Amino acid sequence: MPISKLIWNMSLPIIASMLVQALYNIVDSVFVSRVSEQALTAVSLAFPAQNLMIGLATGTAVGVNALMGRALGAGQRERADKVANHGILLALVGFVISAALGATCSDLFFRSQTQIENIIRMGNDYLRVVTIGSLGMFCQIMYERLLQGTGRSILSMYTQGLGAIINIILDPIFIFTLNMGVTGAAVATIIGQFCGCALAIYFNHKKNTDITLSIKGFRPDFRLIGEIYAIGLPSVIMIAIGSVMTFLMNKILITYHAAHETAATAFGAYFKLNSFIFMPVFGMNNGVVPIVAYNYGARNRKRMVETIKRGALYASIIMVFGTVLFWVIPGPLLKIFDATDTMLSVGIPALRIISISFCMAGACIALGASFQALGRSLYSMITSIVRQLVFLIPIAYVLARYGASVGNSDLVWWSYPIAEVFSLTLTLFFFRHLYKTVIAQLPEGRE
Repeated sequence: MPISKLIWNMSLPIIASMLVQALYNIVDSVFVSRVSEQALTAVSLAFPAQNLMIGLATGTAVGVNALMGRALGAGQRERADKVANHGILLALVGFVISAALGATCSDLFFRSQTQIENIIRMGNDYLRVVTIGSLGMFCQIMYERLLQGTGRSILSMYTQGLGAIINIILDPIFIFTLNMGVTGAAVATIIGQFCGCALAIYFNHKKNTDITLSIKGFRPDFRLIGEIYAIGLPSVIMIAIGSVMTFLMNKILITYHAAHETAATAFGAYFKLNSFIFMPVFGMNNGVVPIVAYNYGARNRKRMVETIKRGALYASIIMVFGTVLFWVIPGPLLKIFDATDTMLSVGIPALRIISISFCMAGACIALGASFQALGRSLYSMITSIVRQLVFLIPIAYVLARYGASVGNSDLVWWSYPIAEVFSLTLTLFFFRHLYKTVIAQLPEGRE
């Protein structure tokens, strides 16, 4: 099959799934913004904690999926069942940890970012509900990965779609009709997650014949748990890095930007909007990885290189589209969130300046597919850490302080393009090393 067609065949279901997740995330914010700007600020400040929770669930599921796939490929059905059952156990453990932290640390988390009591109150109301009710989210992600790992990706799309639709329907009812505000948004979210989870459980027990899920005779195997996290921990860490970056950026904006909390709100709106640009690139990346890995195993350098080139080209096209969109209509995009004049004055330059970095980010993501496919995930992790914590946050801090002193708060947004230049340079260095030491050593192969 031609590489281009193969990439899109592999990627489109994943892209559709990720866009559903992006829609899931944005709907809450759109409805919450109709409550008040402070309500949207509260939900935006809660994002790093929510993302950390999702990272724990996703990283665990990645490890489970990889080990289960290896076992099934080797014909080890009992081991595959054991791995899958441990995945369910770890999902429950993740829920308990998140619920405990949400119940005890939520107030401290918000007070470390803002001193506005109304934002703290609404943030607590929202975060406590989504953490204490996170059982559906943890189990939904795990059961969906079990479906994906056994070649039933279309079924996992149904479960995600159901959760998103339920959330969209319930949001206005709970937020406005029942007058529950941000708490209503959180309740709608967890009900959607539980509905998606219930359907995923049904599909696994009725449609997934490759594994058997049962607690009969089950005993925790801590060595197996270690193997799961040996694979999944890098994914957890990379998402955790993003959460730490967002938390620190919120603090910088609230402390030094002239608009304070409104700047953090605009930054949160940017994150929701950019997901519709980045999710297709991440989805395509997930389709490129197995193609590169397969051709590496088949010792076919020509198709490997062609896949990497095509992936980078398509990622660049998507990112150029995103940049144009953010430059041409930033105002209408922000008005989706009922943006005030102050939020527009902050958000419009933010969207335009940050979007300058999109093409560089797309190249980094596309080349990162080769790192993952060839077992060099450490390269991706190093690049992510360097970009977000070594360059982005320190540069943002310096520019924010300098901008505050000269009366130009918009300088802080230039931290994104500057950090992305360093990130792209490091990514190209790693890719050049990988090409010379691994890819170039393979026989050319055939089309």
